[in-house]
Amino acid sequence: MAIVVNMPRLSDTMEEGTVAKWLKQVGDVISEGDILAEIETDKATMEFESFNEGTLLHIGIQEGDAAPVDALLAIIGEKGEDISALLSSGAPAAQEASEASAAEAAVSAAEVTAPVVVATATATALPEGVIVVNMPRLSDTMEEGTVATWLKKVGDVIEEGDILAEIETDKATMEFESFNAGTLLHIGIGEGEAAPVDSLLAIIGPKGADISAALNPVAAPVAAKTVATAPVAVNDAAAAPVATPTPKAPVADATAVNASVQTGRIFASPLAKKLAKEKGISLSEVKGTGEQGRIVKIDIERFTPAAAQSIATTSATASAQAPVMAAGEEHYTEVKNSQMRKVIAKRLGESKFSAPHYYLTVEVAMDNAMASRAQINSLPDTKVSFNDMVLKASAMALKKHPQVNTTWQGDTTRFNSHVHMGVAVAVPDGLVVPVVRFADQQSLSQIGAAVKDLAGKARDKKLTPAEMEGSTFTVSNLGMFGIQEFTSIINQPNSAILSVGAIVQKPVVKEGAIVVGNTMKITLACDHRTVDGATAAAFLQTLQAFLENPVTMLA
Repeated sequence: MAIVVNMPRLSDTMEEGTVAKWLKQVGDVISEGDILAEIETDKATMEFESFNEGTLLHIGIQEGDAAPVDALLAIIGEKGEDISALLSSGAPAAQEASEASAAEAAVSAAEVTAPVVVATATATALPEGVIVVNMPRLSDTMEEGTVATWLKKVGDVIEEGDILAEIETDKATMEFESFNAGTLLHIGIGEGEAAPVDSLLAIIGPKGADISAALNPVAAPVAAKTVATAPVAVNDAAAAPVATPTPKAPVADATAVNASVQTGRIFASPLAKKLAKEKGISLSEVKGTGEQGRIVKIDIERFTPAAAQSIATTSATASAQAPVMAAGEEHYTEVKNSQMRKVIAKRLGESKFSAPHYYLTVEVAMDNAMASRAQINSLPDTKVSFNDMVLKASAMALKKHPQVNTTWQGDTTRFNSHVHMGVAVAVPDGLVVPVVRFADQQSLSQIGAAVKDLAGKARDKKLTPAEMEGSTFTVSNLGMFGIQEFTSIINQPNSAILSVGAIVQKPVVKEGAIVVGNTMKITLACDHRTVDGATAAAFLQTLQAFLENPVTMLA
């Protein structure tokens, strides 16, 4: 399935980008982690890597051309795939974005006099050459970031383009490079600590410069209300008291140690660095096969360490440090919440308290489904799970009941003609929801293969943001854990989520006689703003009919 790649927002102030150079051409095979292009932002020229695999089918912005953030940059998909629909749908969006950008520019031009005066007053508050670096917004949904690793320490000389730190967002761990040169004078957020976007991350300037004004800012005057976007952000950050914890000495992992002792920088994609860190691999031992020797994901996956002694030593040390508890002694351990866990808490909290939930449960006879699955799986190279059957049945039921396949948008309700099924997958850090696209158009075996692939990527932390976006309905299955019945919180912006329990063998009544039967309870949670009770009940009846008579799904 073709994926649209939009112009990324590579800095917190970036409104448009210019393609300085394409490193791939139409027809080239793209691997995850490959550098697609060099993009010039308002601050620097940065490499932009692909989060998807496939063939580069279309280039939307030519070398030297500029376009607003979110404009169509490229399309990646299967070789020979028809992308005419994506091209026709992407054009209006790009045009609207361009017009909006022009309108904003006109407003800024009309107000240029006032902002210039205030901005100048703000700039004089800091000594010449001293730059305050704030926590960047590295993804469109990022609200706070965690400093995973500092690659520089206070006192280090910083060159423009040097990697300052690795920052964990709600989607990935990414490198953050400096747009300024000077000496690192202050670190405002220690390793492992989280802070909201625009918090004081670091201060760079001439060696020995007085940074007390940056650490103890004075509130900006009331007259600064009309300042343009960039000055307002600086003034807001300066007006708020900034916590300045004593910087912890960076705990250098294999990657950080290597970066600090080498005379030159090792070039590796963020994904490759993340995988190397997880596997305890030193990048100095890996030979890169990417452009100009850059280390990419496949180099880490193919690398075989000489020995696993360090891992065993680490495990032994960890065991030795485990607390020995005396009888009757209370003990607890606090573990920092990961970005994923915090985002899950925030999103589910927003969903539960903003969408009025209600729940409907039906019990489905699964005897025919069990017989059908056994016949299907008897075919060579075919394996279908009950969850695959639920996904297929749900997708077909959604086509018959479009009111359930909707999104609440305040003044309007969006009716989705396509069916993209979200599949809840448990991972060590929490829960992710990869998306099976156009599930209603896929066969049972195709859905099974897609789910297996996505679930594997989820557990290996290899899912891309694009593979977790765009669901119109979600299925959560705890039946494999023996859970017979449960309710789920709606995965917004969906209007409903289906909770699937275990198949239970028990006495049932058939044609007036008590016989042994197999049943499964399914519970539908609905957003009452978009789905009325009668509509949800009708949807469940259709879903039940498909599951109890699987042959109808093949018609």
